[in-house]
Amino acid sequence: MTFALGSLWDVVVVIALILAIAPWFGAYLGRVYMDRPLFGDTILNPIERAVYRVLGTSPRKQMRAREYMLALLLFNGAVFAFLFFYFFFQAGLPLDATGAPNMSWDLAFHSAVSFTTNTDFTHFTNESQVSMGSELIAWGLALFTSTASGLTVFVAMVRGFVRRDGTLGNFYVDFTRTMTRVLIPLATVFAIIFVLFGVPETLRNYIDITTLNGGTQTIYLGPVASFQSISLLGSNGGGWYSANAASPLANPSAASNLFMTGVMMLIPFSTPFAFAQVIRKRQEAWPFMGTILIIFVIALGLFIAYQAATNPALVSIPNLGLSTNGYPIGEETRFSLPEASLFQVASVYGNVGANNLSIGSVSPVGQLVLLFGMFTQSTPGGVGCGFGTLLLFAVLAIFVGGLMVGRTPEYLGKKIQTVHVKWAGLALLIHPAIILIPFSVGVLLGAPGIAGATVGASAHNFTSVLYELTSEAANNGSALSTASFNDTTPFWNVTGALVMLAGRFVPFWAMLQVGGIFSEQEILPPGPGTLKTASWTFTIYLTMILIIISALLFLPVMALGPLAQIL
Repeated sequence: MTFALGSLWDVVVVIALILAIAPWFGAYLGRVYMDRPLFGDTILNPIERAVYRVLGTSPRKQMRAREYMLALLLFNGAVFAFLFFYFFFQAGLPLDATGAPNMSWDLAFHSAVSFTTNTDFTHFTNESQVSMGSELIAWGLALFTSTASGLTVFVAMVRGFVRRDGTLGNFYVDFTRTMTRVLIPLATVFAIIFVLFGVPETLRNYIDITTLNGGTQTIYLGPVASFQSISLLGSNGGGWYSANAASPLANPSAASNLFMTGVMMLIPFSTPFAFAQVIRKRQEAWPFMGTILIIFVIALGLFIAYQAATNPALVSIPNLGLSTNGYPIGEETRFSLPEASLFQVASVYGNVGANNLSIGSVSPVGQLVLLFGMFTQSTPGGVGCGFGTLLLFAVLAIFVGGLMVGRTPEYLGKKIQTVHVKWAGLALLIHPAIILIPFSVGVLLGAPGIAGATVGASAHNFTSVLYELTSEAANNGSALSTASFNDTTPFWNVTGALVMLAGRFVPFWAMLQVGGIFSEQEILPPGPGTLKTASWTFTIYLTMILIIISALLFLPVMALGPLAQIL
């Protein structure tokens, strides 16, 4: 991998294109969830009405926060049960040409939770431990349902800022419109584009080929293009291949790599504008977009700079230290350093979790940068839930700012009360709790899979355990692997599954509660004491609040892991 200065323009062009598309696409998302006339209504409206009849619901049926959350849990519970059944019995189910065995109960439990929660953290080898049926029928279904669930919670929370009757919408209607108007059309178009890039799309499980030296090799195939399409679009990230986007079959060229990066960034960067469309105040999107861009660009710059810097551990080796061109181990040489870095930062900061390089071999600062993106979960964060988390940070920021200047804390004409702050605080504090508690228990008790002495002696191995739990808690799915940490044991399968469940549904419940409380309030006209949020001042203030809170929550554990590696 080389640092091609000209490839920085590729990075600039991708970011610029996304920023040009995001306001338009965000406005489209807003119109979808406001049920306004859209292109394709003639075809899609009858289909959606038929789905509503099957589900026994109606667009006129509106739900409060508790009912909305119950519908979300029931639906996702059914998806989890189906996934667990399929993984546990996959050897006897269709499309298992490679002879993948049934998963153990703990691995099936971890996998089913992982895909239901949009995490897609895998404790198995795709090519040998999971059948095509499991990937196509079970896992493939969850790629859509988990993405749609995140978007429904986002829009339900946002409706709380404009409603006054205590309702947040209808989960089943929001879910259906997300599928028909957003995910299925986009995933189809992107899959076709991936095929044009050379990504396989076939129901054939594998082919045997003859290599140049006369041997034979099995090439694992399948509907890779369609799988990759919804995986990247929906912040899922779980690749068809274990090598993920580093596989030449899944990511054939630098052009496909850049396109995949844009696909990952599309919805997360558009949600601030969808929010502005729903509340009918376009200027309110820019403070959030500004915060996202400030942190994202700084993170990308640090990642590229420290990946290009000479590895200090190799400086003392004659004729090697200055010729390694940074941290080349585990990096895909088909892509330049800026292009690969943009992909990886966009993946982790967007809670996608796809990889086009080995995170375990990047520089310590690079690992710290990626960890920080999962600590914030909101710059831009996963599809829907990332912006919901950023809104919770904004609620806390406005509350604290209002108290500091003696103003009544309010946002968009709705008063921010103690109960809002409690729910926002719960959502933000549950994240470090579900990381640090199992981390401490696992390390101190020498849980199976951890070589305790190695973790204590090596900051890198310490970081690998921290990264695993952080990735699961953030519903990210990327992994920093090391030989000293075996995460496929029953302890880590069950622990990781519980962490993912709490990391997904506790914040969802908090977001719906905050939105529900706001939806019961009258909208007050702005007064002389109203804090102006559509300003650069608020953007900088929100950015600093986000950085300070995230850093303070995780500084001690970072000092023992990534920072210790740096020092």
